[in-house]
Amino acid sequence: MAKTGNTVHFNPEGVGGFLRKGALTLGLLVLAMVVGSASCTRVDPGHVGIRVKLAGTARGVQDAPIVAGWVAYNPITEMVVEFPTSVQNIVWSKDIHEGAAADESITFASSEGVTVNADVGLAFHVEAQRAPRLYARFRQRDVLVLAHGYVRNVVREALNEGAAVMPVQQIYGAGKTRLLNESLQRVVQRLGDDGFVIDQLTFNSALRLPDNVVAAINRAMEATQNAIQAENRVRQIRAEAEQAVAQARGAAEAARQRAQGEGDALLIRARSEAQANEIIRLSMNRDVIAYRQLERWDGHLPVVTGGGNVPMMTLDTTQVLQLPEAERRARLRELLNAAAPATSAGATPTGNEHTDAVPPALPTGVVPAPAPTP
Repeated sequence: MAKTGNTVHFNPEGVGGFLRKGALTLGLLVLAMVVGSASCTRVDPGHVGIRVKLAGTARGVQDAPIVAGWVAYNPITEMVVEFPTSVQNIVWSKDIHEGAAADESITFASSEGVTVNADVGLAFHVEAQRAPRLYARFRQRDVLVLAHGYVRNVVREALNEGAAVMPVQQIYGAGKTRLLNESLQRVVQRLGDDGFVIDQLTFNSALRLPDNVVAAINRAMEATQNAIQAENRVRQIRAEAEQAVAQARGAAEAARQRAQGEGDALLIRARSEAQANEIIRLSMNRDVIAYRQLERWDGHLPVVTGGGNVPMMTLDTTQVLQLPEAERRARLRELLNAAAPATSAGATPTGNEHTDAVPPALPTGVVPAPAPTP
């Protein structure tokens, strides 16, 4: 465009050049955006990027994984593969509504050769640092394909190895947990080098056995329960018998102690009575007998008498007792001293007491003999 005086002249060639430059610039920008988008990708969280070189001396899977985020690469000579590292839950079930639409349950055999079928669940994830190695070995970016193929075969083999040394009754009963733990250790050992981290291995259903085997196991378990109940009854009966014996022994011991106490009481009473009788016997002398005669006399004289004297019975105590007077008195004194309640006095005899002193208490009706007149 040029200006001459008051007239403006447009140059068509200048406008065309400007448009061509603008179109070229726009094309370059679009090309740059297309090339830039093709050479940049994003690695989502829960995944790692695996860089694969397609050309050059270092071509192949690179060992260093790429963390989550935007990644730039050369789409002509490189490729970035996104590999999941989050936890994967796999169920191999017989039910077509759980897991795949086919029977994926796992079957293994016991030591007797009895087949056992079960739904098995596995939870695992891939270690990020070993993801490139796992991809380089299997060339499979879909971890679920690996799970339903390679991993499932390892789990089935581990279950078969563990069950092969266990009887079916043990697998069906308390040994099920042991089988799972041993199989888990085998799976961890075999898959660990490939980068698999096993989080959990479970039976997702009851173990399925042939009907005849289940019936036999139930009968064996019932017999075991009956034996335990019978043993418990025997223990109860034995305990009740021992209790009855203990009660009988206790009653016999109580009766024996009671009889012994009664016998001791009778013996003590008999000894006391014998001692009292002996004291009474030794206390008899002429004065006591005369006193007893007077005590029993009702005051009436006999109607018929043979003489002028009052008939009174006289006895010779030495003939009745057949003991000399000194010996009688010594024996009586000994008995009286023994009968005296020494425990009430609480003192030991000193030897200065008068030997002819009468004890403070005598049996009823006993009068001490008077001392002989010198």
